[in-house]
Amino acid sequence: MKIAVFEADRECGELFAPLGAAIYSEDINHALKRPESYEAISIFIHSKITKEILDLLPNLRYIQTRSTGYDHIDIKECQKRGIIVSNVQGYAGPAVGEFAFSLLLNISRHTCEALARTKKERFDYKDLLGFELSGKSIGILGLGTIGRQMVRIAYGFGMRIYGYARHQDQNLIERYNLHYLDLEAIYAKSDVIMFALPLTSQTRHILDLQKAKLLKPDAILINCARGELVARDALAYLLENGHYVASDVLEGEKELFKKDRSEPLLHHPRFFYTPHMAYYTAEALQRIRKISLENMQRFLQGDAVLYRIA
Repeated sequence: MKIAVFEADRECGELFAPLGAAIYSEDINHALKRPESYEAISIFIHSKITKEILDLLPNLRYIQTRSTGYDHIDIKECQKRGIIVSNVQGYAGPAVGEFAFSLLLNISRHTCEALARTKKERFDYKDLLGFELSGKSIGILGLGTIGRQMVRIAYGFGMRIYGYARHQDQNLIERYNLHYLDLEAIYAKSDVIMFALPLTSQTRHILDLQKAKLLKPDAILINCARGELVARDALAYLLENGHYVASDVLEGEKELFKKDRSEPLLHHPRFFYTPHMAYYTAEALQRIRKISLENMQRFLQGDAVLYRIA
């Protein structure tokens, strides 16, 4: 069976090579120039699976994305063609949860600014008055693997924890004193709001301009999920009205990465952006590779793949 792996680093290439896979460091859109007879492919977030790409792969039966998000794949087109699609789940809880709080701590204690000053041998700090997380309220939207990790960390800081999810978990209520609230109540009551939701038609712009106006005057927004969860006008409104926003994701960021274009938000003094790297730990990458390899082996053996989404 012919297999190809795209956007592969050295470790990924070494892992899939024993399966006889063709290894590409490029994304599929740059690497695939003519029709190929691959029956299974492994991709990452920069490989956009479109009808045109699928037309170049007439024998394709299985696509795995080595990510949790799958909005870069035309799922409906894959379903029409009977192509199995899977993602990886559960790998990024510690990585993304810890990273979200690192962004929050940078805001609460101005650590980035303090470090930048000492590099210049400046030691003044009286304008960098911080605040404590203990006793503050945090609203966490989405209580899957990442959201649960955020709950655990918030509990350790002594925060009051509000949660928003489709289903309530009694263990979270009892162990972490978590209170489930509806969306509007979380926005209105939280000192800190963290997103841990997937991007779906229901969650796109779950924070729009109207809902942004519900936030407390000094509420902080942390988004390490998907940029499209927060509408652009809502983001602009928050920054214009004195809120701090820290985000590892940004709506339209894929174009930002590809093109040399200006993004005014990046220069706003209360906007802290990191380039979609929250997942990027050695441990998380190892979990991604392990799950992806196991799934490819399952497919080759004719077994059901894990985390099937189509």
